[in-house]
Amino acid sequence: MQWTISRFQGRHPVMHSAAVRPMLQDHSGMLLLMTYGGIQLKLAGKDEPIALRRGELAYLPPGSQPSVVQQEGKVYELYVLGFTVDRDEIRQLELPAAHQSLKTIRYDWMLERFRTLAEEDKERLSNSTIRGWGIVLELLALWSRENSTGAAAPATARHLERMKEFIQDRYREKVTKEDLGRCIGRTPNYAATLFRQGTGQTISGYVHTQRMKTAVYMLTESLLTIEEIADYLGYGEVSYFQRIFRRSFGMPPSHYASRHE
Repeated sequence: MQWTISRFQGRHPVMHSAAVRPMLQDHSGMLLLMTYGGIQLKLAGKDEPIALRRGELAYLPPGSQPSVVQQEGKVYELYVLGFTVDRDEIRQLELPAAHQSLKTIRYDWMLERFRTLAEEDKERLSNSTIRGWGIVLELLALWSRENSTGAAAPATARHLERMKEFIQDRYREKVTKEDLGRCIGRTPNYAATLFRQGTGQTISGYVHTQRMKTAVYMLTESLLTIEEIADYLGYGEVSYFQRIFRRSFGMPPSHYASRHE
């Protein structure tokens, strides 16, 4: 297997180089996504640890051998994606030789992709490894793009956050570029272009992502039927909801609904 993913969480520094090293080959890099709290990471050959906070995405080159040096008692959650770098597609990305981190403006999308990758790794369905590589390459390509362009201007970042908050409050409804344009006081086309550049998704794609996050929660935690959940989330046809769900997670909603039966 040329990629692997793990999630570390809790109050103790359970992530250490001895735990990470067996899941990787000699020529492997890592992509880390901090989803809760914060940690200090010690890298091989580096005297000073690097700090990671919620929403930050970090790339570690081969040989980094990270270990957590934070104090016990602090809750955190971290996804660690390991992958071999000796592939033609990854060489074309020209990943940096030293570690680099950034606060990603695509956090929601990145988190959804990391979770989907973890699901593929857990379920090991047909062609999971191939689908996983597609996700890995997409994550690395967008991280590389965001890393090369630098941080968004303060006004741009505010517009993005305002549009995401607008969608979060109304994702069960139809959200258009006209709605987002009015939300930030700009033209519809400007809002749509900024949203796609900032999140890596179209407006409708982001709306579907928010709906799918709620769908998974409702399928696993509520007693509602698939039909009722589809209607609650604004899908007029159950078949359309099922198609979007399968496209997002690689499996039908009934797979999640059956887990608590």
